[in-house]
Amino acid sequence: MLNTFPNRFLPILFGVLLAIPCAGMARAAVTEPSDPIDRILIVVNDEIITASEVETRVRTVRARLASQKVTLPPDDILRRQVMDRMVAERLQQQAARQLGFTVSDERLDRAIRQVAEQNKKTPEELRRESEKEPGGYRAFREELRGQLLVQQLVEREVNNRIFISEAEVENFLAGQAGRDGGAEYNISHILLGLPESASPEVIARAKLKVEGLLAELRKGADFGQLAVANSQGQNALEGGGLGWKQAGQLPDLFVSALRTLKPGSVSEVLRSPSGFHILRLNDQRGGGETLQVTQTRVRHILIKTGELVPLSEAQRRIEQLRERIANGVDFAETARAHSEDVGSAANGGDLGWVNPGQTVPEFEKAMNALKPGALSAAVKSPFGMHLIQVQERRERDVSQERAAATARSQLHARKADERYEQWLRQLRDEAFVEYRLDGKYEIQPQMNTDKRR
Repeated sequence: MLNTFPNRFLPILFGVLLAIPCAGMARAAVTEPSDPIDRILIVVNDEIITASEVETRVRTVRARLASQKVTLPPDDILRRQVMDRMVAERLQQQAARQLGFTVSDERLDRAIRQVAEQNKKTPEELRRESEKEPGGYRAFREELRGQLLVQQLVEREVNNRIFISEAEVENFLAGQAGRDGGAEYNISHILLGLPESASPEVIARAKLKVEGLLAELRKGADFGQLAVANSQGQNALEGGGLGWKQAGQLPDLFVSALRTLKPGSVSEVLRSPSGFHILRLNDQRGGGETLQVTQTRVRHILIKTGELVPLSEAQRRIEQLRERIANGVDFAETARAHSEDVGSAANGGDLGWVNPGQTVPEFEKAMNALKPGALSAAVKSPFGMHLIQVQERRERDVSQERAAATARSQLHARKADERYEQWLRQLRDEAFVEYRLDGKYEIQPQMNTDKRR
């Protein structure tokens, strides 16, 4: 399920600010645009980004920031940030195509329907609104196609290569983020990155700059404007906003600082191996709650439906089995002999203790309506027809079980972020990028743009 999409409808999916061209490489062979007025601004390997593409994206970002009431930085700074992001996007799309990934028109249309649904619009309403955006509906489709392409690539190169051990889960729960329980923070972030081998002079300059930014914030400067203009973080063009993050998704350094902040306040300057950070706590929720749920011990018999067994036949068979059990035949023996749920049939249909939300809605609704010992009527679900019997119920605190599941998810997200950044740095190191600004060629590194966290 897609969760991020382009333009003002939802935040941009994979925008990471990377702009260190690789020195010493031969210039790429590119074709000049057919329109002589639309000059080449950036060469990315063997592809180009033109002035009109950059200006279209700048207008889109400017409109989105204005709608978020973020004070805009000077045009030249905003344009450079946008170009850096476009380079990162293009590199990822190139890598995806080289590996054979494609996005069909049918897949793209499905994604557009999902975007419309998430924004409570029809696809036609979405189309009409996107026509008002810079580049129109065509630009919207192509930007979304590019994001879907990169999504496939990231799934392969990042998400599918992460393993979380039980020891890691235990250590996480014992650590600070684990002790914060279900705490969630809505935060904004400014990063001034540092190379791994930064000299004392580079570190001193970065520290002086970040302390100046903090002083401006203490005097009431707009956090979003300073983030757009100065941050080297992935969300710089969203005003530094990271949205809601669970404590376990954040570095312990961040969690320690956030625990001392009140909503609306900013942290001191934080130093990590990747650079200097400033955080603003926008809001906070959750943390420390126990989770009490009603668990049901339940067993069932399933007759599957399909081409050979229509619904009416499955229902007839379930009703026959129900009558036998009601007349004294043992439920467990009947389940072992007739149930087509291979996983539970050998256990007499026993599903064990079931938490809310663990079964499909149709099954859960029927189960919750039963008193212990009672038999249900035939219950239809996507799997077929069921006969359900509740054996007993209990109240249980599942905070620890939920905490372990949440820890695993948060550890996966944290590792995915780290691996994604490493992968992007490698991608950028191997690329040729040339900026043609004001008639000049620019192939030069910027401070830690390929060492960012």
